Amino acid sequence: MLQDHAKLVSFFSECHELIGRKKLQKMIYILKKCDYPFSERYQFHFYGPYSEELTLRVQELINLGFLEEEKEKKKGFYQYRYSITEEGQKFLTHYNINMPDMDQWIEKMKGMSSRFLELIATMLYFDNRPKEEIEDKVFTVKKKQNYTREELERAWEFIAEMNVKH
Repeated sequence: MLQDHAKLVSFFSECHELIGRKKLQKMIYILKKCDYPFSERYQFHFYGPYSEELTLRVQELINLGFLEEEKEKKKGFYQYRYSITEEGQKFLTHYNINMPDMDQWIEKMKGMSSRFLELIATMLYFDNRPKEEIEDKVFTVKKKQNYTREELERAWEFIAEMNVKH
C-alpha cells in the first residue's frame, strides 16, 4: 500500500540530505525519465516539470516522521533541507522494494544547481521532439533563465551519460 512512499524513502536514504524543493522535484523527475520506478505524475509548471503528487507524498512522509524538513532563511527566501529519520530507516525494513542503484546519479545531481537541473528536466519533458525543437522550446519557455548554448551542451552530455532515450 505504501510502496510509492517506500521508494521515496529509499531515495532519501541514498541521498542522506537534500537541500531544496525544486532540486527534489527535478531529481525525481530525471530519475523517473531514466526508468527508475517512481510513479508520481508531472505537469509542466513555471519551474519546469512539477509533481503535486510528489509534494503531497513528501509532506505525508514528514507527517509520519519518516523525513525531516528544516526550513532555513537564506537571503530573503526560504530553503528546505530534507533528511531521512531513524523512523524512516525502520520503515524501509518493512518493504522489499527493488530499486535500482541510484547513488551515482544522486551524487552527481546533488552537485548541480537547481537551475541546471531545471534545464535538464525541461529538455527531458520535451523528449518526444527532435533535438533542435527541444532546444527551441527551452529557449522559448525558459527565456528568463537565459540558458546558454554551452549549458545546453552540458545538459545533453549529462542526458547521454544517463542513457536517457530522446
